[in-house]
Amino acid sequence: MGRQSVNVMVKKITAIAVQKRPGRYNIFLDGQYELAVAESVLIKYRLMKGMELTPAQIAELKVADQGAKAYQRTLDFLSHQLRTEQEVRQRLAKDEVPADTIDAIIVRLQAEQLLDDQVYADSYVRTVMRTELKGPQIITQKLRQKGVAITKITQALQQFTTEQQVTNVTKLATKLQRRYRKDPQRRQQQKVHQGLLTNGYDGTISNLVLEQLTWQVDSQQQTDLLTQTAQKIWQKNQKYSDSYERTLKTKQALVRKGFDFDDINAWFAENDLD
Repeated sequence: MGRQSVNVMVKKITAIAVQKRPGRYNIFLDGQYELAVAESVLIKYRLMKGMELTPAQIAELKVADQGAKAYQRTLDFLSHQLRTEQEVRQRLAKDEVPADTIDAIIVRLQAEQLLDDQVYADSYVRTVMRTELKGPQIITQKLRQKGVAITKITQALQQFTTEQQVTNVTKLATKLQRRYRKDPQRRQQQKVHQGLLTNGYDGTISNLVLEQLTWQVDSQQQTDLLTQTAQKIWQKNQKYSDSYERTLKTKQALVRKGFDFDDINAWFAENDLD
């Protein structure tokens, strides 16, 4: 610490006592308790018995200790899981830590390799591609929300090879097939395709997998579904007095629901709804 000014009233450190909390020390000036500091502050400023401190130096020690406590809280925050720089900054800001102190803590953490957005992105991609069925676009969105730079995300996504994506897309498509198995076949295909896109895979890989899927269709189940749906829509369209218009509207509605047009015409030919 700097040399004291001649006309500034100074206080002398008369005792330094260890607190019950590890790494904390009570500082007594002129026989009275003045402040507590972290061990890192004690070492940095080389505080010892007999040292004289000006009011400005005492204030500096208090600010330094606030920074030390904020740093320790940050270490606790990082001990549970990896964090991004943005998450750490937000946490410190929530604790009302001054901006310059936050910057200093970030620099220190990065220097000590305790905070690295590239390491975070690499780990996140590995975890998602092995434990979830989310695609690159969803991963990118999630990492951007956490403040990770797009360059770091792009580098991390190199782990998620096309081969691995195809494997995951196939698992997801099969899962979606089971979910929509009771829908008309064309609607099944539409929903599975949309599900792949919604989960973050691009159209090229999605189409590649869809072309290789086997669509097992229960003909009787599909016929029963068509019958049930057609009768329901026919009743709903009873407002159309003209039989031709009523039939046309019903067929159009069935097509929109994913039924095959030839199957619809065949069904109407076999069933006299009038």
